[in-house]
Amino acid sequence: MTTKLTQLLNIKYPIIQAPMFLVSNVAMVTEAMKAGIAGCIPALNYRTLEELRAAIKELKANKVEGGSFGFNLIVNKSNIKYKGQLEVLCEEGCDFIITSLGSPEETIRQAHKAGIKVFCDVTDLHFAEKVQQLGADAAIAVNNEAGGHRGKLSPQELTSLLSEKLTIPVISAGGVGCKADIDKMLSYGADGVSVGSPFIASVEAGVTDEYKQACVDYGAEDIVMTERISGTPCTVINTPYVQKIGTKQTWLERVLNKNRKLKKWVKMIRFSIGMKATENAAKKATYKTVWVAGPSIQHTKAILPVKDIVAKLIA
Repeated sequence: MTTKLTQLLNIKYPIIQAPMFLVSNVAMVTEAMKAGIAGCIPALNYRTLEELRAAIKELKANKVEGGSFGFNLIVNKSNIKYKGQLEVLCEEGCDFIITSLGSPEETIRQAHKAGIKVFCDVTDLHFAEKVQQLGADAAIAVNNEAGGHRGKLSPQELTSLLSEKLTIPVISAGGVGCKADIDKMLSYGADGVSVGSPFIASVEAGVTDEYKQACVDYGAEDIVMTERISGTPCTVINTPYVQKIGTKQTWLERVLNKNRKLKKWVKMIRFSIGMKATENAAKKATYKTVWVAGPSIQHTKAILPVKDIVAKLIA
């Protein structure tokens, strides 16, 4: 399975274990590398820069040939830790950085100085061409089947369009839960895939067994979009609690979001409240079950070690 992505990251298979807030950790990425793929962790999964630095050092010590590791950076103003996180990543070193939700210009400039590749989340051709002009090493095409924050175009529409128009590699993100899905994305012109939700139900994932089991018990038809987490539509499992609180903004949030001066602050408050709710649901037993996942959990039939999930993806 040699593609531009396998060559770019020196990995055996063109798969990135996608960065997932609260879920991804060193153990997951270590096992991903051993299985011949790349693994990525959101920098925001670490509360302090010291914890982030320690994670990088541990992953460097665990790295094996045929595997690769990176970190995801939220590069907009809502992430007040961004500059410090970027500095630590460049000081310690990693194979790649994935940027989300903002301009990657500074990240690309600083990371390239440190010899780190930068992949950028994009949802349309306009932003894909922008990041290519800025020097991105690859575009991650976030389609409408991705988990968490997703795009509007289907996997085929977005992947085909970007692979035709861009000169940099295109990595399809969303809608991959089995080998047939990977083959489909590659047939659309993708150079690799980013896979997240199937790894939530891994033995190594740092979330509760209830969250993992939910990914086994629920399917694609149980995934809904909610505005109640980050202010931006996000996919979650339609648990009884999600049904109870609803998926739309409150009337007050809708009114305040129409005010240009207040909009940013309302979104920051909503993001803070929503992230706390998802953290509580992911890390401890609670009836307030807000579990982020994508429709590719349809293929999740059991809680398995990462190596077995990778084996199913490439079998």
